[in-house]
Amino acid sequence: MKDELLPLKGRVAIVTGAGGGLGRTHALYLASRGARVVVNDLALPAAEQVASEIAANGGEALALAASVTDEAAIDELVRRTQDAWGQIDILVNNAGILRDRSFAKMSIEDFRLVVDVHLIGAAICCKAVWEAMRAQQYGRIVMTTSSSGLWGNFGQANYGAAKMALVGLMQTLAIEGEKYGIRVNSLAPTAATQMTHGVLADASLELLDPALVSPGLLALVGEHAPTRAILCAGAGHFACADVTLSEGRHIGAGADAGEQLVADWADVSGRDGAIVPGYGFTQAERELASAGSRSPALAAAR
Repeated sequence: MKDELLPLKGRVAIVTGAGGGLGRTHALYLASRGARVVVNDLALPAAEQVASEIAANGGEALALAASVTDEAAIDELVRRTQDAWGQIDILVNNAGILRDRSFAKMSIEDFRLVVDVHLIGAAICCKAVWEAMRAQQYGRIVMTTSSSGLWGNFGQANYGAAKMALVGLMQTLAIEGEKYGIRVNSLAPTAATQMTHGVLADASLELLDPALVSPGLLALVGEHAPTRAILCAGAGHFACADVTLSEGRHIGAGADAGEQLVADWADVSGRDGAIVPGYGFTQAERELASAGSRSPALAAAR
């Protein structure tokens, strides 16, 4: 295959939860574009099977079993990756589980377990590769968020909370990683996997081949990748989501401020003039400016 068809040639990628489903198609896709891929999964045989598929297609892969919630195991995975290939350029945080129930019936144990795997697991993996990426002045990290986190979904309070939290992690890591050439994005997939069977109708699942999601990774991990993007992908369709801030209005500190807010709710919540803030303190800067202050909120906060 010609080099122009291998845009990720020379890059090393880690894909978590890659023994099946979406993680498997991610690993196969990245390998097809030239990346050497660490196939991570809880089950080593599953990871080895995917690594074998990659090798059969002419790619390079390393199968490593580890739980993303186990710091020592992930640190060892990173060490073995560096020993094998000397670098880590791409991390795709894909590992996840479901424990769906309505919030009224959901145990805190199941809430904590889902958050631990999705959010804390991703944080552990990011932390494990962070210094290597900073040192080499290059890195691409993808969080796996979800429409359930962005907009909610019945029976998925734990999953939705974890998935929206990953967007917050993305936002901050992208800011902190910018000067080191580390770009951090999120992928919100819709795919027919073991996790979505029983959630979506059979007719819909037929159209939602996970392989139709994975090409979205190229835009998020390539040389010219954006940062802080939320890419929604499913059935070959791609769109971007944003966390926006409405223009709002200044109401002030009057005794009837609450009542005035209720009366002006349509203006406060209207999307005309909404922006995508470049950083969190944009909100405070706008609020202080509307109140007549000339002091930047960011400087004040520091």
